[in-house]
Amino acid sequence: MADRSTIEWTEATWNPTTGCDRISKGCDNCYALTLAKRLKAMGSPKYQNDGDPRSSGPGFGLTVHPQALLLPYSWKAPRTVFVNSMSDLFHARVPVSYIKDVFAVMRETPQHTYQILTKRSRRLRKIGDQLDWPENAWMGVTVEDSEFNYRIDDLRATPACVRFLSCEPLLGPLGPVNLSSIGWVIAGGESGKGYRPVEELWVTELRDQCVEAEVPFFFKQWGGSTPKSGGRVLQGRTWDEYPTPRAPAAV
Repeated sequence: MADRSTIEWTEATWNPTTGCDRISKGCDNCYALTLAKRLKAMGSPKYQNDGDPRSSGPGFGLTVHPQALLLPYSWKAPRTVFVNSMSDLFHARVPVSYIKDVFAVMRETPQHTYQILTKRSRRLRKIGDQLDWPENAWMGVTVEDSEFNYRIDDLRATPACVRFLSCEPLLGPLGPVNLSSIGWVIAGGESGKGYRPVEELWVTELRDQCVEAEVPFFFKQWGGSTPKSGGRVLQGRTWDEYPTPRAPAAV
């Protein structure tokens, strides 16, 4: 199965749900929505449910895939896995019982490290204490500009072993950021048709705060018409810092 990923900060993707709805400005040029439309046209069975055209699109209706829960058990070698690259695990229409099933899979496959990312931080905070958080689950929130800094506080309230921020697409300055209990920050510019350019100052202000707070910083891309259009070099170097990895568990 084609689960390997070209995303610079992970190794594989796992989609126990697919589909989503736009909820903030960072969703305006959603790569997953565009890809879902293409996969629907190709006949991919996971992308045949259409979403509300006002917030979603062809092949992008929120859909749970219980059969996908088995996939991580087939990976014997440890890998870093981005959970729901084509959805949001904390979408309102994902049942809490199903989220618990996803967490159970992560707990039962401790050889892997799972990276979960959401824009729905309020739901994350609301149900976080109902979940059994394994040590190999990293939890992140998207913060595209200072309007969404509240998501950081919601994230901080969860008991995840590693909490991280994805500031991509970075659409404006974040201003002063409280990085206490945050273990990693990813930043990057938008790519694709109609991309909104990122300003260097927005990136360097965030990087400098990470350096001062001793939080690992990862600069993914400048963005442009394609993800690699602008490269990844920031003021003469690449920033590929990660949280201190835990030792993989025995299988």
